[in-house]
Amino acid sequence: MKTKFWLMKFWLTIAATVLALAAFSYAQAGDDVKKAADDTGKATDTAAKKTAHATKTGAKATGKATAKAADKTAGATKTAGKDTGKGVAKGAKTVGKGVKKGAEKTADTAK
Repeated sequence: MKTKFWLMKFWLTIAATVLALAAFSYAQAGDDVKKAADDTGKATDTAAKKTAHATKTGAKATGKATAKAADKTAGATKTAGKDTGKGVAKGAKTVGKGVKKGAEKTADTAK
């Protein structure tokens, strides 16, 4: 009977040891998962900050480029307006000369 009791005590000790190791392993896995989650959170925060900075920098560059393009467009529009005015003036002169010649011919014919 003592042998059976000793054997049963041995197996209970083994079972308790295995159970303790399993509990420790689960606790360690929980800690590892928490650490991984914390690391992921920190990495996400860092990525978000870098993305926000890049977005602000890109917006500033876009704003500057838009302002430069607007200035160039304004200059080109002003130049085109001047050129159009000169063209209209030349056209008006040419039409005026043609009208004058026509009137002179009409006057000569009427004489």
